[in-house]
Amino acid sequence: MISPYIINISDKRLAAIKANIEAYDWSQLPDAGGWSAGVGIDDLKRLMTYWRDHYNWRAVEQRLNALPNFTTDIEGEHLHFIHMRGDGSKPPVLLLHGWPGSYLEFEQILKPLTSDGHDVVVPSLPGFAFSNPITGIIGPRRVAALMRALMVRLFGQTRYVVQGGDWGGHIASWMAFTHPEALLGFHINTMSIFAADAIPTTFEEKEQFARRAAILDWETGYSHEQSTRPQTLSVAMANSVVGTAGWILEKFGKWADLPTTSDGSPDIWSKFTEEELITNIMLYIAPSAFVTATWIYLGRRLEGSDRFPAGTCIHVPAGVAAFPDPVFLPIPRSFAQKTYNIVHWTNMDRGGHFAALEAPDLLLADLRAFIAKVSKKGF
Repeated sequence: MISPYIINISDKRLAAIKANIEAYDWSQLPDAGGWSAGVGIDDLKRLMTYWRDHYNWRAVEQRLNALPNFTTDIEGEHLHFIHMRGDGSKPPVLLLHGWPGSYLEFEQILKPLTSDGHDVVVPSLPGFAFSNPITGIIGPRRVAALMRALMVRLFGQTRYVVQGGDWGGHIASWMAFTHPEALLGFHINTMSIFAADAIPTTFEEKEQFARRAAILDWETGYSHEQSTRPQTLSVAMANSVVGTAGWILEKFGKWADLPTTSDGSPDIWSKFTEEELITNIMLYIAPSAFVTATWIYLGRRLEGSDRFPAGTCIHVPAGVAAFPDPVFLPIPRSFAQKTYNIVHWTNMDRGGHFAALEAPDLLLADLRAFIAKVSKKGF
């Protein structure tokens, strides 16, 4: 059963969030300076001041409810999703976000895609936003099965296209592995999973993987914590709006394609507004989803779904939009082709990890080009 959904955070919950912000004692927080040791305290203070004095959730909520929100239960899990309808002349498109993003990353490309004729489905991943609560820890391979079941419920056996970044790219890849017959193709802007026996061999591949490893050594402490001890992290975050905001803001500052200030800190306000950032964070805080959204990291570890079996070759047509992500550096095409059937590849000159939010024009144009290419063969 599919039911329309109206977002309605209670007044009590909103009051508690505001009181939590107001009660935070900044005098207890030493500052190492800028972004030298983590999130920039001055930028975090700016965000929280705006939140306290100007942010209007009710106005945002009204805008979000103007989208066609639905919920359904799939194999015991409660899923929230947007379903915008086109005229059916083009294949359905499934858009998948990651962490610490949300379904709203795709807001600017929804109407263009439906105008093209696509039905567009944008779920909140299990445990994220309003796909909450969930029954327990769920990894990306399990999420892929749930997304497949959702698309069958909506479209039967009609084949479709999947687009995703971050976890969305990971899940799309598992969908191509487990149900290749269901997909016309998949288009990703984060490629992170390969056959277990795929290794860098060329000079370019070895050099890029070495650079990537050096950066990830500095930037993935969060991932190790969320992959091994999410419950302990949750104790700290579950009742701290400022703590949760700082944890998430750091990723937008470090992962987006941003200019830097004189001290080397990211100029986060050159790309994002306070309202954009707060609304994304609110989708973790308001429905109490921060805790369950971290479980996918432990789920990946428990599933062993960080790689495909040795010898895997994904035959589903794959498209890659290689944005200049400053942390998760794009993989060389030659290496990607050891696991994937790459039929479309674009090196982007701007836009970082949050591609749909940072450079929606580039992502939309590239997705359209990919869809046109794979649709000739199958829809």
